[in-house]
Formats: sequence, C-alpha cells, structure tokens
Amino acid sequence: MYPCRPLARNGQHRPSRPRIEVRQAAASPEEAAAIAAAVEQFLRDTAPAPAAAGPSVSPWGLAGIYEAAGHDSSELAPW
Repeated sequence: MYPCRPLARNGQHRPSRPRIEVRQAAASPEEAAAIAAAVEQFLRDTAPAPAAAGPSVSPWGLAGIYEAAGHDSSELAPW
C-alpha cells in the first residue's frame, strides 16, 4: 500500500531520554546519585544548541501577503 509506515507523531519525533541507573551494588546511594548527576550534566553540556527561532515567513513574504489581501502592512494582522 504505502512504501513506508505513516508517522504516528505527525513528524514531531524526538529521541527518548536515556534512563540512567547504576547497576553495581558496591556504590552507596550518594555515589550512585553523584554518578547519575555527572552523566546528566555531561548530556546537557554536549547536547546540540537549540535552533534559533526565526520568523517563519520573511518580511518580504509578509509584505506580499498583506498586499495580496489588500491590507497595509502597518495595520494589525486581519487574521
């Protein structure tokens, strides 16, 4: 039917967050918490920077939309 399965999340797929646990019984609860905190800090420090949120439509495109709709770009958006 389709060459691939449809996406269930509407294209908004994000990788799952890894579960951090210490499996060695010799570590005390404080040591295990320190290890988990260090790994979480490492994941935060090495994560890619979020993409800059720029305008989805360029100012020229917005001017064209306003002109096509018969509105002045200095007015508030009619929609």
